[in-house]
Amino acid sequence: MVTEEALPTYQTMLNTLDGVRDETGASTTPWASWTRAWTAEENRHGDLLNKYLYLSGRVDMKQIEKTIQYLIGSGMDPGTENNPYLGFIYTSFQERATFISHGNTARFAKQHGDLKLAQICGIIASDEKRHETAYTKIVEKLFEIDPEDTVLGFADMMRKKISMPAHLMYDGRDENLFEHFSAVAQRLGVYTAKDYADILEFLVNRWKIADLTGLSSEGNKAQDFVCTLASRIRRLEERAQAKAKQAPTMPFSWIFDRKVQL
Repeated sequence: MVTEEALPTYQTMLNTLDGVRDETGASTTPWASWTRAWTAEENRHGDLLNKYLYLSGRVDMKQIEKTIQYLIGSGMDPGTENNPYLGFIYTSFQERATFISHGNTARFAKQHGDLKLAQICGIIASDEKRHETAYTKIVEKLFEIDPEDTVLGFADMMRKKISMPAHLMYDGRDENLFEHFSAVAQRLGVYTAKDYADILEFLVNRWKIADLTGLSSEGNKAQDFVCTLASRIRRLEERAQAKAKQAPTMPFSWIFDRKVQL
């Protein structure tokens, strides 16, 4: 929910991309119309989840609102460098990640008897899936008309690693809040390193990266890199899991400083 609520940052990020930004704030170009409509739809997700959490009475809304305030103030740096190729590769990956994480949250909520939360997260996941479809089709077209620069952009983003939009979040107490939150999400299976590798593999297959021809030597290196990266990520994750010791616990201000195992 915190991530969804920081929408001003994401619309701003999309409007930094060369050639597709909203030049006036009310431009009628298809790019600008899409960005504003996408933002409006994502805003509903944040509103709905915020109201659910408020009415549940189970979280410290003051600390959650602080986190949202700090996150919007901090912004984000996805490494897209005003480049629409990088921007749409990032959004393709990120939208699939939110589709997966909301879907997993819905599944866990249903298992624990909260059918209303399961319904909410399921609906949001379906929205994220449609967004993913739109962005992956844009990149698919980029691969069709400019395979060289697109595969170089894909490799560039994967070398930087895809950070989630809330990577700069802060609640006024925990300087490493996103790292701790991510550790819990990994342990519970909400969003994991395996999911990251699966998304990468999905996009490689979706965009038929292995079938690209006529690339330069640099393009071929980028092609090889992205096509083999998922298996390397999985091997590293397996080793990390094998070496993992008993995780420490951390208090989370969102749930009244209750300690949670990382």
